[in-house]
Amino acid sequence: MQRAADSQGILGRVGNTPLVRLASLCSGGAEFFAKLEGHNPFGSVKDRAAYWMVREAERQGLIERGRHTIIEPTSGNTGIALAGIARLLGYGTEIVIPEKASDETKRIIRSMGAKVHETSDDLCPKVGAGTDQSIALATSIASNRPDEYYSPNQYANEANFMGHYRGTGPELWEQTRGKITHFFTGVGTGGTITGVGTYLKERSPSVRIIGCQPQRDHLIQGWRNFDESAKPDLYLRRESVVDEWVHVSNAEAFGVVREILERDRMLVSPSSAAVYACMKKLGAGAGSCAVGMFADDGRKFESVYVGEGVMTKEEFDGALARSEHRSETFY
Repeated sequence: MQRAADSQGILGRVGNTPLVRLASLCSGGAEFFAKLEGHNPFGSVKDRAAYWMVREAERQGLIERGRHTIIEPTSGNTGIALAGIARLLGYGTEIVIPEKASDETKRIIRSMGAKVHETSDDLCPKVGAGTDQSIALATSIASNRPDEYYSPNQYANEANFMGHYRGTGPELWEQTRGKITHFFTGVGTGGTITGVGTYLKERSPSVRIIGCQPQRDHLIQGWRNFDESAKPDLYLRRESVVDEWVHVSNAEAFGVVREILERDRMLVSPSSAAVYACMKKLGAGAGSCAVGMFADDGRKFESVYVGEGVMTKEEFDGALARSEHRSETFY
């Protein structure tokens, strides 16, 4: 009984993440904010999608606690979220992940009892005709043993969209008191940009939804470049909600990590840094209220930052100590 109560307490913390002003970008009468999704219980925006997908599968009778294993291809954060949520609810988990994902990410997934299958995919598993090994392997296992395995398929699952349409979007509207004018986010499955974008445009059609797209052969875990990979079904259903795209290079993303630390006291992830770089590049006019989706923080990217020469291990340890807005995670 105590375990059930603890589980509900942890899962009750999905969402309602803080919105923090980015003083470094605010100028000329424009206000910029970061939505800090690292404050979700398992450390990222993907907690929302994972929670909604698992609970919807339960509602539809597709999975049964103590019987089914959840298997999913992921570039990292969805795997962490599913492993944590599945452990709380009584499901086994197997995660199929590109070997290029950070060592810390894979270590976290394993620490929560999930089995990890590594493939030689790009950083974000591709979809469409050129489907990579991660998606193919998870699909094959789930389809061949449906009595044991269930794959939520985050790239097409409508519950992914609903987690943001009913959760993140309303939160942003309330937190900005309806003043939001621009929303910036990267795209992996398309759930965040279409869910938030659809909700915000229903409230105010003039809100600008800005997609952030990385370069080819990028190093931004969780993001995709649409020149390299087909658009996921979930994104295609509502792609018209996106008003504009801003492109960001690896150098631009990694080049602002130290700036954000020094000026805003945050140690951010590569994807959050990329969103910041896009906000800085595009800007916003006087009277604007721009929000960027910071999908997770930088804690699990030491190996990436050291490997790319962004900072040394000693500098990373110091950055962790100096960083504000740190959250409690359950891994």
